[in-house]
Amino acid sequence: MIGAVTIEALLYDPQSLKEKRAVTKSCADHIRRKFNAAFAETEHQDVWQRVKWVAVSVSSSRAVVEKELQRVLHYLDSRPELEISSVTWEWL
Repeated sequence: MIGAVTIEALLYDPQSLKEKRAVTKSCADHIRRKFNAAFAETEHQDVWQRVKWVAVSVSSSRAVVEKELQRVLHYLDSRPELEISSVTWEWL
């Protein structure tokens, strides 16, 4: 089972792309290190206060994939410098 979650978020603090990259890189590095998921920024690379990420996980069990992607969402939701505005799930 392959699960993908698309996450759109607002970033309140960045005043430049450099500041935005610091936040997005920190999130991406943590997720890649701690979770069984691929993670990438897919849109809004040239916008300071918006980000769109996709996280993907693969397992033989949908429950395992869903649990791992929920952990990714929980981590992002715990970050005070961003607010998740949209989450879209896909199953393949």
